[in-house]
Amino acid sequence: MESLEEISEEEAPKGPRTSSFLSGKLTAKEILATKTQNYFAETKRTEDILMQVAFSIGLGSIWRFPYLCQRNGGGSFILMYFFMLLSFGIPLLYMEMIVGHWLRVDNIRVWKQLVPWLGGIGYASILVCILMSLYNSVIITWSLSYLANSFDNSLPWNQCPLVKTTNVTDLSCLRTVSHQYFWYHTTLSASGHIEEGVDALVLHLTLGIFAAWFLLFLTMITGLKISMQILIFSVFLLYILLLCFLIRSLFLEGAVASLRRMVTTELSSWASLDLWRQAGGHVVYSLGLGLGTTINFSSKAGGNSYIQVASLVALVNLVTSLLLTSIVFIVLEFWATTSGHTCVEKSVSKLISLIKKGVLPQDAKPPEDILLLPALDYLDWISNLPQHLQYPVIRFSPSCSIMTQKDKFMEGPGLAFAAFSQAISLFPGASLWAILFFLALVIMGLSTLMSILEGIVCPLQTSFSLFRRYPKLLSVLICLGGFLGSLVFTSHAGSYIMSLFDDCLVPLTLIVIVAFQNVALAWIYGARRFREEMFSKLGRLLWSFFTFLWRYVTLPGLLALFTICLTQLHWRVPSYYIAWNSSMSQEVKQPYLQSTLSWVTFLSILTFLPIPVQPLHHWWHLEDHIAFDPFEKLQSKKMPLVPPKSLQYPKHQLVTSQKTDTECSSRKVNPPLIRRLNLSSLWRFSLPLSEYNQSSSWFSLPVISSLTSALSMRNASTPVSRQVSPASVTIDNSDKSRETQEEN
Repeated sequence: MESLEEISEEEAPKGPRTSSFLSGKLTAKEILATKTQNYFAETKRTEDILMQVAFSIGLGSIWRFPYLCQRNGGGSFILMYFFMLLSFGIPLLYMEMIVGHWLRVDNIRVWKQLVPWLGGIGYASILVCILMSLYNSVIITWSLSYLANSFDNSLPWNQCPLVKTTNVTDLSCLRTVSHQYFWYHTTLSASGHIEEGVDALVLHLTLGIFAAWFLLFLTMITGLKISMQILIFSVFLLYILLLCFLIRSLFLEGAVASLRRMVTTELSSWASLDLWRQAGGHVVYSLGLGLGTTINFSSKAGGNSYIQVASLVALVNLVTSLLLTSIVFIVLEFWATTSGHTCVEKSVSKLISLIKKGVLPQDAKPPEDILLLPALDYLDWISNLPQHLQYPVIRFSPSCSIMTQKDKFMEGPGLAFAAFSQAISLFPGASLWAILFFLALVIMGLSTLMSILEGIVCPLQTSFSLFRRYPKLLSVLICLGGFLGSLVFTSHAGSYIMSLFDDCLVPLTLIVIVAFQNVALAWIYGARRFREEMFSKLGRLLWSFFTFLWRYVTLPGLLALFTICLTQLHWRVPSYYIAWNSSMSQEVKQPYLQSTLSWVTFLSILTFLPIPVQPLHHWWHLEDHIAFDPFEKLQSKKMPLVPPKSLQYPKHQLVTSQKTDTECSSRKVNPPLIRRLNLSSLWRFSLPLSEYNQSSSWFSLPVISSLTSALSMRNASTPVSRQVSPASVTIDNSDKSRETQEEN
C-alpha cells in the first residue's frame, strides 16, 4: 500500500517528462535524473534479491539439506523436495512477498490489518524466530571452531590426535575416519545420549557462542549491517569454493557411483511418512516461510515482479543444495571405498615407508602376514605394541576406517562439516582453503542470524512504546537472553538437543503458522477479494492459478504435514536421533524419551499461545465497548463522528499512512480512528464480501449502525484522489442503504 505522498512522488517525474516529450524539449538534466533514479531502483532491487537468496542459502542449504538427503535415501528425498517446492513452496513464498509489498508494514501489523482477530500470528512468528536464533547461533560456533583450527599448518582433522591415555579407547580413532572422530571428540565432546552431560558445558563452544552473540550485540547497538560488498564476497566466494571442491572430488575413487546413488529413486520409499514430513518441513524451513522475514524484506523492497523473485530464490536454493549434496555423497563414497581391508593395506604401506625413512623404529614393523588376516587383527596387533610405539603408529595412520562400514558413516547434522573438512584436505595449501571456506560460512551465518533478529526487533519496537523510547534496551534483552538460552547447545549433549529442535519442534511450529497465514488470506480475507485489491494496487490481476493453489492445494498440504508431524511425535515407535558411541566409534540410533518429547509439546503450545489469545483480547475489549451506553446509537446518528483530516482509513483499505513503517519508526501503531471505532467493524472488514453477507446476523450488534454511519461520513469526506478498494466501495454502499432504511 502506498500513501498519497508516495503516489505523488512516483508520478512526479512522469509529469515533466511527458510535457517535455510533447514539447520536444527533454533536457539533459531530466535525462540524467531519470537514469540515476532507474539505476538506484535497480540497485535496490538487486540488493533485496541478493539478501533473500543469501538468507535462504544460509538457513538450511549448507548444513541441513545434505544430512536429510543422506538420511532419507538420496534421490527419493530430492524428488519429494522438488515436488513440494513446486506445489506449495513457491506459492506460499510468493504470498508472503506480495502481502508485504502490498501493506508495507511489519510482520505483526500485516495480520492485524488483514484479519484483526488472527493478529497473534505475528507474535507466534517472533517466538519461532527466537527459537531458531538460539540453535542457529551454535552453528556459527561450530564454524568458528573449525575456523580457529584452520590456522594450523597441519589441519588437525587430517590425522588422529595425540592420545594421552593408555586405555582401550586409544584405538577409537582407527575405527572410523579422522574427520568424524574430530567432529564428535574434539569439536563437540559429545556424550552417549541426550540425557547425559546436559549440565556440563564445553569450554571452547561456550566461548564461541559468547563471541557470536557479542558480535551481534555490537552490530545491533551501533546500527551497523553487513555491507553489501561483504555479502556479495561471501556468497560468490562460497560458490567458487564449492565448484572447486566438486571438480576435485570428481577425481576421487567411487565418485561416479556416489552420484548415481544420489539420483537413484525408490518409489517404495514414498510410502514413508517420515520422508514426507522431513521433505515438507525442509521446504518451509529453507524458504523462511512463517518467520516474517520475507514479509519484512518485501515491505522495504521495490518492484512488482515477485513471482520471478520467488522462483529465483527457490531455484538458487535448490541448485545450492544439490551442489553441496553432490560433494557430500562423493566424500561418503570415498570413505566407504577406502575402509576395511583397503585401509589396512594403506596403513601397512605407510608404516613400512616411515620405517625405511627412519621415522619409526624397526619394532613398529607389522607382521608379514597381516594383510591375510581380518582387519580386527590389525587393531589387535596395535593394541599389543609397547606404549611408546602405540602413539606414533596411531598418529601416523591414514585418515580411513579400519573397520568395514557397511552402514552409513554419518547421518547427523555434522555431516557437512566432516565431509567438507575432508574435501578441503585434498587441496595443496589446505589451510588457506579451510580459512576461506569457514570464514564464508561464518559471514553467511551471521547475516542469516541478523535477518532473523531484525524480524524480532523491528516489529516489537513498533508495537511497544517502551522499546521505542529505549531502543537499545530491546537489543540488550535479546542478545543477553539469546546467549543464556544458547548455552544448553554448548553442553556435551548440545548437538542432540539441537537435533531435537531442528527435527521435531521448529518444522512443526512453522507448518502451523504458515497454515494460519494461508487460512487468514485465502479463506477469511478472501483470495478473490485480495486479487481484486492487488489489481487496484499493481494495475494487473494476479495469476488466478495462485489463488487456486492457496485455497485448494497449499492448505490441505500443510494440514496433512501437520497431521504427519503429530503422528510421528506421539507414535508408538518414538522418533530417534543420531548419537555417538565412543567405545564402538560409530553412530547409533537412540530413541527420544517420552519426557523429552513432552518438552517439545510444551514449547509448541507456548509458541502457538498468541494465536488464540488475540481473539480473546478482541472479545474482551468488544464486550467492554458494547456495555458503555445504550443510547450511543442515537447519539451517533445525531452527532456523527467526523474524524479529522489526519486520520487514516480503516485497516482494510489499500491506502496507509503517509509514511511507511518499514523501518522501526517511533510513530504510534494504532491510528486514532481504530481506537474510536468499535472492533466489530474491523471484524466485518476482515471478512470477504460473500462471507460478510452470510454472517451478518452473527455480527449484528447495536453499535454497528453508528459505526457504518461514521465510516460512510469518513468516506464522504475523503478526497477523490484517494484510492479505495472495490471491496470497500461495496461495503460502504451497503452501509449507506442500511442507514437510509433505519432513518426511514
